[in-house]
Amino acid sequence: MAVPRRVAFSTLIRNTNPERVYEALTTSRGLDSWFTTGAAVEPKPGGSIRFRWKDWGPNGYTGENGGPVVEAARPSRFAFRWMVDSGRHETTVEIAIAPRGPDTVVSLVEGTYADDEIGLQDMLNRASGWGCVLTILKFNLEHGVSY
Repeated sequence: MAVPRRVAFSTLIRNTNPERVYEALTTSRGLDSWFTTGAAVEPKPGGSIRFRWKDWGPNGYTGENGGPVVEAARPSRFAFRWMVDSGRHETTVEIAIAPRGPDTVVSLVEGTYADDEIGLQDMLNRASGWGCVLTILKFNLEHGVSY
């Protein structure tokens, strides 16, 4: 029996309100302040999101990815579709943003992935990528640190 393959992460961002987190994840300016180099976002259902990177990270990655915005419910939810690394199909990324006292919890789920070796590699790439990226988001919003 095939089980849907998904990745899921949550991170607690100290002393940051949900509006600020939502801006960091759903606007070109917000994304470019910590993650991308030339993002373009229309943060509304039916809009689009385009991630661009130039010489990003320890390996100097340069590339693009993106797709349609599926959901945009400020400041609590944002979802979009984009291509997996193998280029075989799109996945949906769902981001939930929730206050917890003076802090904010960001929860992210991405899936599904093909139930084969290439799908497993796509899932592993995203699992390691999202773990890194949500940590960078946390440090950016808490301490102003960007990559």
